Amino acid sequence: MAEPNAPAPARIAVGWSGGSGIAYGLRLVEVLLQSGHEVHLMATPAALRVLRHEAGLVVDQDRPDLSALFASELRARLFVHGNAAVEAAPASGSAGIRAMVVCPCSMGTLARLAHGFSSNLLERAGDVALKEGRPLVVVPRETPLSVVHLQNLLALARAGAVVLPAMPGFYHRPQSVQDLVDFVVAKILDRLGLQHPLIRRWQTPAPSADTTSPWHEGEEP
Repeated sequence: MAEPNAPAPARIAVGWSGGSGIAYGLRLVEVLLQSGHEVHLMATPAALRVLRHEAGLVVDQDRPDLSALFASELRARLFVHGNAAVEAAPASGSAGIRAMVVCPCSMGTLARLAHGFSSNLLERAGDVALKEGRPLVVVPRETPLSVVHLQNLLALARAGAVVLPAMPGFYHRPQSVQDLVDFVVAKILDRLGLQHPLIRRWQTPAPSADTTSPWHEGEEP
């Protein structure tokens, strides 16, 4: 039974493209499912190769079973769509998708989103989010950035997207790579307005607090 006054589950589209940082995308989907939200997941062929190289997870390139990457008890709320399936729910403005996150977002995918060039389901879903005025969060992980990259990032931000680079902070004194991943995923969930348990919220340090570690509460002011 749902808790009284608990927020209603949201329907979120998540796209994995070929940028580095698939750990962020995996964790994002996992936390959304654990929180009771419905996830519509799509991945580009390049993302499947990154999945193999960065996470050591091998899936069939022609018929990838992405649901198998998550615990069985979470799969009822996970809908995986082929990236060529432009008839799938995330491609429609009437499907009730609350928000779209591209995590990680490659520079190629970002460029096509910034210029309205939809060549697959992931890009169409992002285009739909923009045209419907719904949140579109893109999570690039690229450095250094060329002028072309910066121009595309600015164009996408001006179109209404949230540009949220995968730049984990260190003021919360992370103890593991997982802490760094959770920091970025928490930022994504915050921009979607979704509750999560990933970080402790910042509190003003008491005057008597240890001044050598002012950032221990976890979230920036």
